[in-house]
Amino acid sequence: MQVATLGAQLREWRTRRRMSQMDLALDTEISTRHLSFIETGRSKPSAQMLQRIADSLEVPHRARNALLLAAGYAPDYQERPLDSAEMAGMRAIVDHVLKGHEPYPALAVDRHWNMTAANDAIAILIEQVSPALLAPPVNVLRIALHPEGLAPQIVNLGEWRAHILHRLDLQIEASADAGLIALREELAGYAVEANDNGGGHVSGIAVPLILDTVAGRISFVSTVTIFGTPVDITLSELAIEAFFPADAESAALLQKLAAK
Repeated sequence: MQVATLGAQLREWRTRRRMSQMDLALDTEISTRHLSFIETGRSKPSAQMLQRIADSLEVPHRARNALLLAAGYAPDYQERPLDSAEMAGMRAIVDHVLKGHEPYPALAVDRHWNMTAANDAIAILIEQVSPALLAPPVNVLRIALHPEGLAPQIVNLGEWRAHILHRLDLQIEASADAGLIALREELAGYAVEANDNGGGHVSGIAVPLILDTVAGRISFVSTVTIFGTPVDITLSELAIEAFFPADAESAALLQKLAAK
């Protein structure tokens, strides 16, 4: 596979961020002429300058490595599997956060929304999901919208579906990740369920997940936690999604289920 040149990569990120050469030059305190030379390959930036440009363009860690390699420099960020010995301490932190959230569900996902860890309370979300969707790698967004996943149980499926697709759109805009683009196309292509009320508007405040479970109806709201200033690609792309009961009735039911 042919790797894009440094100039092509920079132009792509600049276009994605809707910045002109002058905008980027002013933001990074270099001349427009020098930036133009970098983009055309007539000038090679220092590694420090390239990082400054990447900061301005908000380039993700994985793509920053690609920029550095294209410029002839060693990558700055390592990528170690979460289950490696080097990452044991970080994995313990993730497990501690997940366990501490019980009796409410919580899970950790990678950049493509594949589940890397979960607490025991996640069982309430997946007890009626097809076993085929639970075979590794388990993709939580696929589970959420697939006709054999959670979709038939979600009371406000239209609203939740729009929320998920909107979230993916924002991630794709920020990262240009081909895997996320393919995932969004897959999710958008699923057959519309009978309970999909077409709620295409996302309020931007909080979208509940209202679920009809075997034990009864439960309403959740979720929060997403990421690691601050990580220097490892795996950590920079890891997110912990924690579900909280959206009302007193849901909280009481979850506590009751946990007691059993």
